[in-house]
Amino acid sequence: MKGGTIQISWHEGKPVLTLDFHPLSATLATAGADFDIKFWSISPAGTQKLPVASYLSNLSYHSTAVNVIRFSSSGELLASGADGGDLLIWKLHSADTGQTWKVLKMLRSHLKDILDLQWSTDGTYIISGSVDNSCIIWDVNKGTNLQTLETHAHYVQGVAWDPLGKYVSSLSSDRTCRIYMNKPHKSKGTEKINYVCQQVISKADQPLLKNSQDTKFHLFHDETLPSFFRRLAWSPDGSFLIVPAGSYKINNASESVNAAYIISRKDLSRPAIQLPCASKAVVAVRFCPMIFKLQGTNSLNSAGAFNLPYRIIFAVATLNSLYIFDTESTSPLAVLAGLHYAAITDITWSSDAHYLALSSQDGFCSLVEFENDELGSPYSLSEGKAKEDSMSNLQTGNDIVMQEKPDNMVIEATGNVEGVIADSRKNEAEEKTDDMIIETSGRIGTAELDRRKAKPDKATKQQWNSCAVNFGAQDKAEKQPANPDSEGKQTESREKTALQSSLDGKSGAEEKSGQQFSSSKSTPLSNKPAKKRITPIAIDP
Repeated sequence: MKGGTIQISWHEGKPVLTLDFHPLSATLATAGADFDIKFWSISPAGTQKLPVASYLSNLSYHSTAVNVIRFSSSGELLASGADGGDLLIWKLHSADTGQTWKVLKMLRSHLKDILDLQWSTDGTYIISGSVDNSCIIWDVNKGTNLQTLETHAHYVQGVAWDPLGKYVSSLSSDRTCRIYMNKPHKSKGTEKINYVCQQVISKADQPLLKNSQDTKFHLFHDETLPSFFRRLAWSPDGSFLIVPAGSYKINNASESVNAAYIISRKDLSRPAIQLPCASKAVVAVRFCPMIFKLQGTNSLNSAGAFNLPYRIIFAVATLNSLYIFDTESTSPLAVLAGLHYAAITDITWSSDAHYLALSSQDGFCSLVEFENDELGSPYSLSEGKAKEDSMSNLQTGNDIVMQEKPDNMVIEATGNVEGVIADSRKNEAEEKTDDMIIETSGRIGTAELDRRKAKPDKATKQQWNSCAVNFGAQDKAEKQPANPDSEGKQTESREKTALQSSLDGKSGAEEKSGQQFSSSKSTPLSNKPAKKRITPIAIDP
């Protein structure tokens, strides 16, 4: 595994807000605050340290910042949502001179910025979420608004479509995740979709841990979370949903812990497992489209949490780092940190699982390349098993306890990687340090990550010495950023740029330094052991 931040001008130096891989090729689409959608050809790194991104073309039609782009499953259509409520459907056309994208439809019902969208599995429908506090179900073929879901009291920052077609879900800065069930009704002999709110997940009704006080706690961040996005996702088989922006307290005296929640399809009323992350909030989740065979490692199965006959791999992004998990392990396969100066905004996987990409408000994107079979051997799901009643699922009983990670499963930082710094950012980071190599539990290859550097100050050095990836504890030194604009008037030139510069009130170099993960091997500053136990905690409401 190798990769890092690609030092090219992705969108004229402006924030990159979203990206998505074409489902049939290694073409990467990106979009952001320069109003354009751009296409890039991604090729293997070969003897180089980083995969190669080559510019192909761009689409210019939006007149505002583009917040989300998503390809349909067939790859023939592309949906893009922007500030102001514009939702465009692009269609791929083939000609003698090559392939071109043209606007097929413009869908207008949202009154304000669209922050997230997702296609249904068959490419017939789209769900979109907006700053106008609503979700809309669209019929793509007819270009019509089939249903408006107006149940949230604040921005809808993430939406997800159940791959089995029964549910849609949304996540809002009103601190609730809502799950809607399709209860079709007949009109003039025709059955029409009708999504009804089935579950509202907001608070823990009982203590998260047995030794904590019996008090209700909010499960999600409020509107002060310094991100425009809370991108949630269903697993490819539909067996569970992962929801970002989690924030909970063990008791009144404890610090809040950032987390992503795993919700079982069999019990959508509450989280089954929590994946606590580092000191920054979780903002996006994305599943690898491929499913893999079990490897027989020390797994969650032994703890009774999953009962899957295969491995599902997913990426969880915080504001400043990326965790790669699978359903067979209690610890991440890899942790990528320190790649960007500003908030991470989106994640995407290539269809063959060879590439993982993430975008950031600092105007850059990072790419990770996996070798053949590095993630495991592919597993084929038969069509006859793609039914809800056959889906293996998470158990949510009170007896679930996530076991502590054995001592021999560690994340260590060793080796050397040279940093490549863009000319425009040399004033932020001038000194080079050793490369970072992340060694995980041995089930995935060593990650050689190119990273931009920043000179650490004294406080940062102390943080490096103590920043174990500790599931269940939050770095007390981190401060909560300022509130975003509560009026909902998010314009590209004012708010997104202000958000980027306001993250924790740090300069680029200080933010960069505060994100580093290290051990005694990666920096001479630390005299502590390199092994860091990662202890997930199960929600036991």
